[in-house]
Amino acid sequence: MIVKPRTKSRILAILEILNSRMELGEDVKQHYLTLEKGYRGELLNDLWVEKLQEEVLVLHDLLFEIKNSQFQIDTLIIAQDRIYLLDVKYHEGDYIYKNDGFYTLAGKETKNHLHQLKRCENLLRQLIQTLGFNFPIESYLIFNNPEFYLYNAPPELPIVFPTQLKRFYQNLNKRPSKLSEKHKILANKLLDEVKGESCYAKLPVYKYEQLQKGCTCGGCRSLLTVVEKRKVVCKECGRVESFETAVLRNVEEYRLLFPDRKITTIGVYEWFGGVGSLKVIRQVLMSNYKSQGHGKYTFYVR
Repeated sequence: MIVKPRTKSRILAILEILNSRMELGEDVKQHYLTLEKGYRGELLNDLWVEKLQEEVLVLHDLLFEIKNSQFQIDTLIIAQDRIYLLDVKYHEGDYIYKNDGFYTLAGKETKNHLHQLKRCENLLRQLIQTLGFNFPIESYLIFNNPEFYLYNAPPELPIVFPTQLKRFYQNLNKRPSKLSEKHKILANKLLDEVKGESCYAKLPVYKYEQLQKGCTCGGCRSLLTVVEKRKVVCKECGRVESFETAVLRNVEEYRLLFPDRKITTIGVYEWFGGVGSLKVIRQVLMSNYKSQGHGKYTFYVR
């Protein structure tokens, strides 16, 4: 049972929009691509988790803090007699495990994800104990990109490689698990402890005036779209969606980028790059939002 579904992080969602509407700096662009790749890998792993048939509680995207230390968990599975902590990495390329660390083939040392995994496990154990529970924790580092390979990895390491994923989840599914009320209480208490956003999350500075206006495609994110009657057609990938769907999606992106700006008919029309009908945009806003104010001072809220 999915107790907390996976959602795209706020910083990734914002960077995705900005990437469509402005030229990101090299460092910011690389950060965006890293987040996007990681999110893709997490979604792929979720497909395996959804196949579990025994009684378990699944919590995705967790950010906790204990003793002024923040830690993130990709997936937490609460089973009958233990908790599984899964850290998913969608890395690609060849690496070597040596000197208790990860190295590129050129000999450059990279981040040691096993140390990070151990830190998360220790902090999670402390958090669970403060909540009044004492479950054993099994932690696993999951590499699920088929283009990844780690040389010299000892078999006793808590690592699951792409070719082992099916067997790993089959074995997980073979362990009988029956949940009681205490498991649900633990899940709810953990949800109460989830923080909103990492203190390390940083966004680039951006202004409304510097962003390219237009209707983004709901598929490829391109701005090469045209409005044809009540449809929006992407000239890049061919995707077709209703004008109303496109308006609502772009309005939500607008709200995410500029939470302090009021949503008005003319504002949405400008954000759309001056395409479409003001009358139809007004109808979409009136049907899906609550209007406030009168006349030219009318704006819309959720």
